[in-house]
Amino acid sequence: MKRTRNVVAAASTITLALALSACASGDSETPADESGETAAEEAPAGDIRVWLVGTDTPEEAREYLTTTFEAENEGSTLTIEEQSWTGLVDKYTTALSGSDSPDLVEIGNTQAPAFTSAGAFLDLTDSYEELGGDDLLPGFVESGTYEGKFYAAPYYSGARVGIYSTEVTGDLEVPATWDEYVENIKSLATDKVSGLYTPGKDWRNGMVFVWANGGDIATVDDAGTWTGGFSSPESIAGLEQLQDVMLNANHAPADSDETDPQVPFCAGEIGYLTAPSWVRWSIAAPEDAEVPGCVETYGAEDKLSAFAIPGAEEGTYAPVLAGGSNIAIPANAPNPELARSALEIILSDEYQEILAGNGLVPAKVSQAQFMADDAFSQASAAAAAAAQLTPASPMWADVEASGVLEDSFVKLAQGEDVATIAAELDAAIEGTLNG
Repeated sequence: MKRTRNVVAAASTITLALALSACASGDSETPADESGETAAEEAPAGDIRVWLVGTDTPEEAREYLTTTFEAENEGSTLTIEEQSWTGLVDKYTTALSGSDSPDLVEIGNTQAPAFTSAGAFLDLTDSYEELGGDDLLPGFVESGTYEGKFYAAPYYSGARVGIYSTEVTGDLEVPATWDEYVENIKSLATDKVSGLYTPGKDWRNGMVFVWANGGDIATVDDAGTWTGGFSSPESIAGLEQLQDVMLNANHAPADSDETDPQVPFCAGEIGYLTAPSWVRWSIAAPEDAEVPGCVETYGAEDKLSAFAIPGAEEGTYAPVLAGGSNIAIPANAPNPELARSALEIILSDEYQEILAGNGLVPAKVSQAQFMADDAFSQASAAAAAAAQLTPASPMWADVEASGVLEDSFVKLAQGEDVATIAAELDAAIEGTLNG
């Protein structure tokens, strides 16, 4: 079952840094010479544990990683341990600072800066070119880089797209501009159908309204001081537009989040759903899945489709929040050399081609050519080209941990004053990012 990102960080960056301080100075790192190369020429046999999060990584890729690693590292084994996005940061804060750390970990791209700045991961700078260099997704390289050093490599991306079923939308044409998109949302809304499914807590998908109107979360000046962006005229216009949709074209509860959107979708209660492209697999899940899909009805292959959310002008795309993950070797990894071997496989053309063929935007730009020629893959690729990231600050995890974004968007969904919400949100973001 594919799930959208809904990570709530349970530890502040300060706590994270303290908890992980041993990682940066521990004796588990492989000795290196002056050039940064590991002293050992060949990794000793061992058993490594790889933490992948959720079900986004397809089974084909998991099998390729395991079999290729064990073939290339005779006598060693690789075990994939699947983690949940819920409570992930709290679990990593504990696990990566202890003696039972995994060897390789997937981390959400918005959470990566908190861990890189806390010394949680091994420095991969010397392997940057070998792992892909300039072929790697630049935004995700930035997420995994701290003070000029490369710690967490890109894994995959999956930009948010508009998902719909012609069982609900009928002959309504796919919107070509932002204005048409908003008009379609309103025209699809009925007393039972959300024109756009917008749970109050879902700020990640709601941000497209702010960015499409020219607003931003926050900006930083040359002195490193952050200024909140929600009170700008552009952001206010986007928030007002979002609030109008929430109140007049949406039936999602104001205090709910984006978890398991396939449930209302498969009940025929959604016109448009904004979500990472991999949500299609949840919608098309079989009836005996943990959370059943509707592959015979709303999720049928000839009815389920997607589009990149359009921008102001035809042929352009609205900025959406980039979903996806980085992948890194913990500083306390028991088998760092073997972990590096597994990381090289994950960033190989062959592995990344598998991800691309399964609808994920690969970490290597060159492998995007293998994305399927279907509506979801093409929409995701187009959306990814215009995608935005959260502020590139190690303190951003603190903003997410505070829940201020969810709280603010819930207030929007409840009809509270937009300008007041924006001012309070900016003050909270500035207070956190500026320490």
